[in-house]
Amino acid sequence: MSLVLAAVAVWLGGWRINVLLARRRLAGPLRLLPPLVFGVTLLLVWELLVRGLGISPVLLPAPSAIGARLASSGATLRTDVMQTFVKGALSGYVIGCGAAFLTGVAVDRTPFLRRGLLPVGNFASALPIVGMAPIMVMWFGFDWQSKAAVVVLMVFFPMLVNTVQGLAATDPMQADLMRTYAASNGQSLRKLRLPSAAPFLFNGLKICTTLALIGAIVAEFFGSPTSGMGFRISTEVGRLALDMVWAEIAVAAVLGSAFYGLVALAERAVTFWHPSQRGR
Repeated sequence: MSLVLAAVAVWLGGWRINVLLARRRLAGPLRLLPPLVFGVTLLLVWELLVRGLGISPVLLPAPSAIGARLASSGATLRTDVMQTFVKGALSGYVIGCGAAFLTGVAVDRTPFLRRGLLPVGNFASALPIVGMAPIMVMWFGFDWQSKAAVVVLMVFFPMLVNTVQGLAATDPMQADLMRTYAASNGQSLRKLRLPSAAPFLFNGLKICTTLALIGAIVAEFFGSPTSGMGFRISTEVGRLALDMVWAEIAVAAVLGSAFYGLVALAERAVTFWHPSQRGR
């Protein structure tokens, strides 16, 4: 019971600290303090409640047990990350987003494609991944290629829609000015339309970072070699090794957050001039 009361005290203390931090104007690295305080508070409460209530590790392992598994299974986790993230998610992300960008440029220049392809894209984006993943495994095999194919399907149409919307958001007066200067289509695209569409493009890239990792992990549930994050999760659940399952989940969360953060940093570097980046 004392541990449960300690958990309540830790939660209230963390809440109070974040309330005080919210009243201050934090700049630079100090802006990371509120999420760090919340994360540490959540982990402490989790640990105290699991121990205080005597929850079985099969149902919910303590953060300390998950940390111990992370420390002892580094080689396995690195192999799984290489198989799932680097080979499956990252390759599918690059192929899918690249193809979607090029297709978006073509759609913007061709009214027929805009009227015909985008409705098909909306239909395809609604296809369930649990239905498409087994088909991709049958087509491309059990290795990372089938996972990359699933990722391409997941990221292609969100990126395509953002590309088309971004190119269509060009200021008409600026477009008229480019035509007045007798700029070619290529010059107008490079000098005006792509810079104007950059916030939309990065929005699509950020959305696709999470979709890519989720797609690669889920695809591994339907066929994979003896490595990969999805393979490990499904295997360890069957063995009731929930500490390893949570370790894989923690690694996936860190990878997804880091991937999103890298794209966000690239957005700030490229679109520093945009009003959405001012004051950040």
